[in-house]
Amino acid sequence: MNLTRSGRVAALCWAAAAPIFLVASLITGLRWREPTYSWATHNISDLGNAHCGTWDTTRPRFVCSPWHPLMNAAMLATAVLLAAGLLLTWRLLGRGGMVRSAQILLLLATGGYALVALNPADVDENRHVLGAFLIMSTGNVGLLLAGFAPNSTVLGRWRRFSLAAGLTALVGTVLFVAQQGTGIGVGGMERVAVLPFPLWACCLGVLLAETPHPRDLALSAPA
Repeated sequence: MNLTRSGRVAALCWAAAAPIFLVASLITGLRWREPTYSWATHNISDLGNAHCGTWDTTRPRFVCSPWHPLMNAAMLATAVLLAAGLLLTWRLLGRGGMVRSAQILLLLATGGYALVALNPADVDENRHVLGAFLIMSTGNVGLLLAGFAPNSTVLGRWRRFSLAAGLTALVGTVLFVAQQGTGIGVGGMERVAVLPFPLWACCLGVLLAETPHPRDLALSAPA
């Protein structure tokens, strides 16, 4: 497979999405004071809450995220980069019902990231929950479907990786909804449900970026 210019842009978008999300999460969490941020106890959404106060009737906890604009901006950037990568690789990844279904579901999940970013949980909980639903349901099912892409397609070359990511994310989603931390805390389990998609995209972006450009192949060909 020879990667075109749009394919290379898509690869860069995908490769950048997860690092942006993770670095912003780390920096925003480090700015918490009384309480300090716990990746095991607190949800990802707590980083983006716009106000300080006790939050969540199911697991009451005090939330105060002074750098919430950074987290929400990073979440929105993640949505844009993941969506751009999907759209720019729409034909590149292959054809067929399974590939298209996976792409559509994953694209819906990017909309979920945008909804979560633009609607902090303490500002518009309904839209925020809808965004989280799109990420954890349609996105994770889309990952699983990507694992069933035909071997003849580009997406099918990474089917084992896609299956592993999809199954991990879906198990994490079930346990998070059931509020079961199983040793890593409910907040940690939420990350098991949410992070596989951007990490999957990051790995695919790196793999795609290593694919030779047609121009490079032409220059390296013997005269």
